[in-house]
Amino acid sequence: MLFEISSELLKHYEAKDKAREHALNLSRRLVRLSGSAIRSIHKEEMNTSKQTISEASDLNIEIKTILKDHPDIYYGGFVESGQQELVEASVLYCILNEKRILRPAQLDVEKTAYLLGMGDVVGELRRIILDRIRLDRPYEGEELLAIMDEIYSTLMLFDFPDALHRGLRRKADVARSLVERTRGELTNAMGHARLIEQIRRLDKDITNRV
Repeated sequence: MLFEISSELLKHYEAKDKAREHALNLSRRLVRLSGSAIRSIHKEEMNTSKQTISEASDLNIEIKTILKDHPDIYYGGFVESGQQELVEASVLYCILNEKRILRPAQLDVEKTAYLLGMGDVVGELRRIILDRIRLDRPYEGEELLAIMDEIYSTLMLFDFPDALHRGLRRKADVARSLVERTRGELTNAMGHARLIEQIRRLDKDITNRV
């Protein structure tokens, strides 16, 4: 009797272990692909980024299928980490190329992963604004700064214990710091750009009068 029981239990756990290992490997690939997509975005290689995000999205669907009968593994943490990276890449791409922000259901991710990923988008938008400043295109950063601020304000709405959303409060605090620093840097850069433009106009007027 006990042998039969143990045999059934062994089959159960062997199947669970196999599903976990498969999903874990796919989740690691999902993280790598999402990171690669973000790097492509910063290089302005948007077609490459779009294709990579599509591959990452397919992996997310495959992971969910593998773990549909193993919710304990699905909610164990590593799937959420992968989805968080997918959210970061997908939302950043859509902000820059489609002027919209995707919903959790459109990405097929869990709500906590969505919020945590949105927190990371703030940092990526800051990087893009700083790149624009270095390229003497600070005015392109105004709209992105407004989106950063909107994301931060949204995260602040979720004032719940960390047990419910695992680190979102810290993400919101970091987002606030990034928004404040970026606002100051962008303001200074735009002021400098206006000053340079005024000097150029004055120089041109003087040259025309001579």
